[in-house]
Amino acid sequence: MTERTDVAVVGGGIVGLASARALLRARPGLHVVVLERGNAIAHGQTGHNSGVIHSGAYYRPGSAKARLCVDGRRRLLDYLSTKGLEHRIPGKLIIATRPDQLARLRTIGERAAANGVEGVRWRSAEEIRALEPRACGLAALEVPGTGIVDYAAVARSYARDIEDLGGTVRTRSELLRASVTSDGVEIEHRGGILEARMLVGCAGIEADRLARCCGADPTVQIVPFRGEYYSLRDPDRWGLNHLLYPVPDPALPFLGVHVTLTLHRGIEAGPNAVLALGRQAYRRHEFSVRDLATLALHPGSWALARRWARTGLYEELRSLSRSIYARDLRAMVPSITDEDLRPGGAGIRAQAVDRAGRLVDDFVLIDGPRSLHVVNAPSPAATSALALGDVIRDRLLHHRDGAL
Repeated sequence: MTERTDVAVVGGGIVGLASARALLRARPGLHVVVLERGNAIAHGQTGHNSGVIHSGAYYRPGSAKARLCVDGRRRLLDYLSTKGLEHRIPGKLIIATRPDQLARLRTIGERAAANGVEGVRWRSAEEIRALEPRACGLAALEVPGTGIVDYAAVARSYARDIEDLGGTVRTRSELLRASVTSDGVEIEHRGGILEARMLVGCAGIEADRLARCCGADPTVQIVPFRGEYYSLRDPDRWGLNHLLYPVPDPALPFLGVHVTLTLHRGIEAGPNAVLALGRQAYRRHEFSVRDLATLALHPGSWALARRWARTGLYEELRSLSRSIYARDLRAMVPSITDEDLRPGGAGIRAQAVDRAGRLVDDFVLIDGPRSLHVVNAPSPAATSALALGDVIRDRLLHHRDGAL
């Protein structure tokens, strides 16, 4: 049987759900269907991240990341309080451990001020030790607004909102084919055929492929990076009160291996950023011939490899060596040993790379025939989701193919 709907949202992660929710709140009576290929929502990046509520300190002033993270965080905290969803705001320290990092740390402080991030303070080496006796560094930025939450639980709450508003969320509905017709998009998925007036692509790791299926040019290639975590043994003995972050390399859209508190009083270390050999390669030995061929045929992949070969090799070595992982963590927490680390989970980051091999460092939306596609939504997309969902809603409602 063929079903008809006004809007089909492909992807049941937190951005897709926030977008569907925003549409239904703006247009009561609109028929919206969310299609998620997994057995449950938040099957991909949403369910495999570190659960950090970001403050917006890092991002280039004026960028979509900066604007939407600050706004999205405020709205997320209001939502969590209204719904009674568990979260904590321990704050974080961004710690400079080498003299050459101090200028970069000051730049982050300037960005935080420009982005309207409140309460950020410069901390001396002595103040770091007073705040976190286990940590050390030359200086740090204290960002008190950083928090932690279970984003899979948030996504489930968004899904309940969608259904309360009259929408539909379907799992086990992997998209098999999408084709643009004269009055919409015909979608074949595992559960049948869905004809939609408009399609919103929030497919994460498959975002570029979905855009091409719908006749759009994503201009970028999704390159999968696996982020691997360790957890610290005996978390109670560490007595950590803040999240601890290194000063990131400004040329890369990754924040470096950090130490993160969890809602259930655990401590995670990670993630790294290892080139994955498949878009679903959550384990080191997994690979996909199709995904490897896609990488090999994209000119940006080769340019990326040439530019970052040394960094990529180091990430591979750190992935294989718990000792190297622990050594890097000791720059901030000197007492961490190899034996303190036990393997944790892993996630796949969908990172857009342009044809010149540049890692795209902002949210990217593109229009297609009868469709709108989110082709790059890396961190802090989960924090930003409510604000980003409104941007997607407004752009869809004023799409060039006609308002809904």
